[in-house]
Amino acid sequence: MIEKYYEIQEKVQKTALKSYEQNLVAGTSGNVSYYDRENAIMAITATNLDYKIMTPEDVVLMHLDGEIIYGDLRPSSEWQMHAEIYRGLSHVNSVIHTHSPRATSFAVVHEDIPLILVEMLPFIGGDIPRAKFALPGSVELGKEAVIAMQNRNACLLENHGVVAVGTTLDQAYIRAVYVEDAAKIYHFARQVGEPKVLSNENIDLLRKKYNLK
Repeated sequence: MIEKYYEIQEKVQKTALKSYEQNLVAGTSGNVSYYDRENAIMAITATNLDYKIMTPEDVVLMHLDGEIIYGDLRPSSEWQMHAEIYRGLSHVNSVIHTHSPRATSFAVVHEDIPLILVEMLPFIGGDIPRAKFALPGSVELGKEAVIAMQNRNACLLENHGVVAVGTTLDQAYIRAVYVEDAAKIYHFARQVGEPKVLSNENIDLLRKKYNLK
């Protein structure tokens, strides 16, 4: 049975490496997971392992209650956050947690990132809200992320980082990229002048254009 998860483990490992190479994480920070809902198995990156040497076999397979099915290494210290997101958001099959610098800077000053770019609507669902502070590695952190992402595909974690979700690993990853891109542009815009958010009228037009609810 475990053999059939190799492709998923490989995808998780490659996504984690890509997030490192694109400077969404530093060192061994951040984590990536995929949840097979049919069999209730989560594939998640191991804790404190250099992304440059991580292999697909290093990706831990486990149940959401913490039971390890496969792996000699410990799962990410944030596995409980991932598990709580999967419990709380039934449409989500993948979670990526980053410490992307500019987005995390807004998490540190406790500021949401407003809806300033047209791409934010289809990719993120609107503005980028904050999840209230909770201890790293805790169930509470996942619960706060679930609250923040009721109508969004990503959120900031106060004094911590970013979480992005999707139905696939590729979708969660690109959303994490767009969070950092929006934060970068918002930061630059504030140096130039006062950023202008999209009007309700234009938001309605964009929702129709992208066939969004």
